[in-house]
Parts: sequence; structure tokens; C-alpha cells
Amino acid sequence: VIPDSVELVLRGHMFEAVIGLGACDKTPPGLSLALARLNIPGFLIYGGTILPGEVNGKEATVRSVYEAIGGLMAGKIDEAELKLIEDHACPTHGACGGQYTANTMAMAMEFIGLSPLGTASAPAVSDEQAAEGIGTRGDVVNPRKMEIGRKAGKLIMEMLEQGITPKQILTREAFENAIAGVAATGGSTNAVLHLLALARETGVELTIDDFDSISRRTPLIADMMPGGKYAAADLDKAGGTQLVAQRLIEGGWMDGAQLTPTGTSIATEAAKAVETPGQDVVHTKDKPLKATGGLNILKGNIAPDGCVVKLFGYEPPHFRGPARVFDSEHEALQAVYGRQINPGDVVVIRYEGPKGGPGMQEMLAITAGIVGQGLADSVALLTDGRFSGATKGLMIGHVAPEAFVGGPIAAIHEGDTVVIDTDARSLNIDVPAEEIAMRLAAWRRPEPRYTSGVLAKYASLVTSAAEGAITKPVG
Repeated sequence: VIPDSVELVLRGHMFEAVIGLGACDKTPPGLSLALARLNIPGFLIYGGTILPGEVNGKEATVRSVYEAIGGLMAGKIDEAELKLIEDHACPTHGACGGQYTANTMAMAMEFIGLSPLGTASAPAVSDEQAAEGIGTRGDVVNPRKMEIGRKAGKLIMEMLEQGITPKQILTREAFENAIAGVAATGGSTNAVLHLLALARETGVELTIDDFDSISRRTPLIADMMPGGKYAAADLDKAGGTQLVAQRLIEGGWMDGAQLTPTGTSIATEAAKAVETPGQDVVHTKDKPLKATGGLNILKGNIAPDGCVVKLFGYEPPHFRGPARVFDSEHEALQAVYGRQINPGDVVVIRYEGPKGGPGMQEMLAITAGIVGQGLADSVALLTDGRFSGATKGLMIGHVAPEAFVGGPIAAIHEGDTVVIDTDARSLNIDVPAEEIAMRLAAWRRPEPRYTSGVLAKYASLVTSAAEGAITKPVG
């Protein structure tokens, strides 16, 4: 919807150049798709992260609220503590405060060259504005963001004069830079969808397997939520996205020659990073948090086209347990909140893929509910849908092919043994191939959730998550 709408407006008004302003999970990637389609001089500016809240001396974000709801359901906290967390987790306006989808994609857009490097780091509201108690007002903007906006006006005219267009910037190497940034910071699995989609719009060859190979060679160097300690605003204080890029270039994990909107290389822009002495948000190349990045692509007899899991290093590499099967996100959420999920279970949520959903709604309430109930280390989850970037734990998404098109995930029965081996990059059920084939032969597609309107049209045109869930014209 976002790229289609932007494309129509830009084509209708015959713009010669454009600055895309985005500030949440979907808008930066949606704007990037529109830029790629039109291929006119342009770049993106990110609205900025929210500042983290504080509860009982610890930083808190919106994820803390969802996990607290799970804790309340499990009797681990009372309503007064939940209210305390709700009241303090989101103290200002701005995008969700960890290395969740919005901040992941803002960084990815810088590293791919569609945003000026260093512009994404500044929070939406300054610490001083928050201290004054005006951080939730819609007319309050971080002065640094205002300066970024002023410079953006000058930069877009320079891009227009130089004739720099997105497809000159969006090379195969630029995509690899973006993937390395996501892997190195424990970023959102949604980046897999968005970057695959952008590659399809750009004509760059990129597959789901590329994310795994790049993540294998890229260390985890940023200690950021949800798997790590720090919020996005802490990264800004440490030295920002420029510091992350600098570290990756120093280690040989990023191609510093790639172009940015300024017309200079990303290495030139990263060299301007100013590191705060003593910071421990971004580790050095010699002392990474983990030798490999956070993105892992698994395949197997229920995900022959692949699926994605985000790992920080403390999740169990091997997991085996009975399938608890749900045919919608709502059914699964009721089971989680009803405390019907037990240690050792593998929660299976299907018919939430691109066509079945339609549209792959995110599942933060479920995953955070599991974590909040203290089951993060003893329960796994897999789905043909997707997760919020705030998700942590052994949560596997984007299983392809999806259930609605007869993918093998549709053949899983309640109680089937699910076998997960992240070291071997495999996801299977312990069921003979012949039995899976018999189940699929007897399977019948359920009625679509929408038979008219925009969601029905979307479902008829959308492709697999393994292709970025892009829409393709018929014929």
C-alpha cells in the first residue's frame, strides 16, 4: 500500500526528485520500494527512535509492556506493576526503542545508501526536551533532527544536479552492506522480507540464502535490544550508526566503496564517526559479542523454501518437542494467555502468511507473552507469518511455502515431533515423507478471509515470503 500510494503521487505530480520521510516499521521500506520503482534522485530521512523509559532502574521499551502482560497472565507480577511499566515504557514520541524493525530498517537504509549515513541515529526527541516534560507533544522535534532536515533540503538539490539515482546506488554490494548491518546489530528478521522486496524492485539478484551466508561471516558487534542490553538511543550516544559502519569496514565485513546520497563513499562518511570514550554498545572487531551475526535461514521438510530465525547466542541450538497447532494468530494468543502452552512445546501458527493472513501481521503479543511467562528458554515457535522486531527467543518466521498455498506446514498435526537444529540450519517434523505427502494430498485450502476489497486483491497478487512477499501483476 505504501509504495503504491507514493508511486501514484510522484507519478501524478511528475516530481523530479523526492525526500521520503518515514518513522515506523513499514514506512522506510515502503518508501524505498517507491524510490526504486521511480528511479529519480531521492533519499529517505528517518523520524527517529523514541527515548527509552525506566522502570526499577532498568531501561524499558514497548516490548517490556507486552512481556509484562505475559507475566501478569502467569501470576509473576500484579496489575500495579503492569501499570507502572505501561506508564513509563514510552516516555516520548518516536519509533519503538530497541533494534526493532523501525530502527533496523533505518540503519539498513543508511548502509544500503538510500539515507545519508548518521541521520537515523538521532532520537525523535532530545534528552533535554524529555526532561522538560514536552517529549510527547507532536510539535516537539529534536533540534538535531531539524538540522538534519535543513541539510536534507540542500542535499536533494545536489543529488538532482549530479543526477544520482537509486539504481546507481542499489548494487549487489550495497545490499550485502545492509544485510551485514542487520546481522551485526541483532536486527529484525523483517529486514529479510524488506530487502528481498527491494532487490526484486531493483533487479538485483538476491536470495534468502544470501542472508545466511552473509550473517555467517559477519560478527554480532552491537549489544542492542531485544537480545542485548541497550536501546537505540544508547547507540546514538555511543557514536551512532556511523560507528557501526566504521567497525564493519575496519573488519572487512562491509564494502566501503559503495555510494551514499552525498555522492561520496560510505567509508568516507563512516570515517566521520565520533566514538564516546568508554562506550560498550558497539564492540570492537577483535571482541565481538558473537562470532556470527543474528540472522539464520533454516530449511527442511516443513520449510523447503526456507524460514528465518534471529539468534543472539543464548538460545538452545537444538530443540525437539510436540507441535501445538493453531490455524490463526488469534487462536494461538488465546492459548498463550490462557496458559495452555507448556515447557517443551513447539507452537505452530499457520495461515498467517502473505496470502493466508493476508499480509503477515506481526505477533509481538504472542512472543512477548511466552517470554513474560518465563518460557523463553523452554518453548519454541514457528509460523508462516512474521514477528515484531522486538521478538526474542527461538521464534522462527516466514516459513515457506505458506500453509494457504499447501506448503508442508499445513501438514503438521497436533503432537507431531518438531526438530529444530540451528547449527545444521534445519527445521523438520519427525514424520516420514510418505506420510507428509498423504496429508497434503488430503488437504483442502480453507476459504479466504477476504473475498473482495483491497486485501482480496493483495492476496491474489502477493508472492512467497521467500521472495520478499512482493505483489506481481498477473500475466
